[in-house]
Amino acid sequence: MTEESTERDPREKRRLRMMSFWKHLEEFRKTLTRIVIGVVIGTVIAVFFTNDALGLIIQPLDGIKPVALHPTESFVVYFRVALILGVVVSMPWIVLQLFAYFIPAMTKSERRIMIASVFAIGVFFALGVAFSAMVMVPLAVGYLSKFNAELVQHTYSIDSYTSFVVAMMFSVGLVFETPLVLALLARLGVVTSRVLAKSRRYAMLIFAILAAVITPTPDAFNMLITMAPLLVLYELGIILAWFAGRARKKALATAGIEV
Repeated sequence: MTEESTERDPREKRRLRMMSFWKHLEEFRKTLTRIVIGVVIGTVIAVFFTNDALGLIIQPLDGIKPVALHPTESFVVYFRVALILGVVVSMPWIVLQLFAYFIPAMTKSERRIMIASVFAIGVFFALGVAFSAMVMVPLAVGYLSKFNAELVQHTYSIDSYTSFVVAMMFSVGLVFETPLVLALLARLGVVTSRVLAKSRRYAMLIFAILAAVITPTPDAFNMLITMAPLLVLYELGIILAWFAGRARKKALATAGIEV
């Protein structure tokens, strides 16, 4: 091999790496474009159901009609809700496009893990949103709208009210991801199922405080309704952490690493 060819090889490798980078970037741009088009189409479809969705969001107010404090407020809220529904409607398309982008670079086992993880994340988040919409939002809004009613007339702007409800649904959806987070931490070796089981009393205290904050009602019954699913999620997280811990030990043993 000549000196000139030796100098050319690193340059050729850098050139090929840059070509690969720009190729992946272009493919990612196309993926994002297809996702945006899907969201736009989903939003157009969702427009026909937005009034029904707003009716369900406003229903916990029990006769209190929210007001618009700005000429464009009702318009903005309408299309904000339509956009959120559009993302929900187009979620299968979004996931499909992301799979098409990432899966070719994965092994079979990585593909199985990714598909199972995305499915589990979606299911737990949907359960959290459903629980919030059917239980927590009516409890919270019902209590807050009557709080100190003898001195205060409760009137809500449509913007602030829908933002409150959507934020609560989204937050509870994230809280419902607790079992998956615990399983991930166990898979990484940060925690073990045994440690989580021993920490159950501290978890109960944290969940009690969280339930009191999320559901601002004074009675213990409503607090327990909010707290119960959190405890179930924690117990499920311990079980998933046990399986994740076993998988980690097996992977380390296969690699010849002692735990």
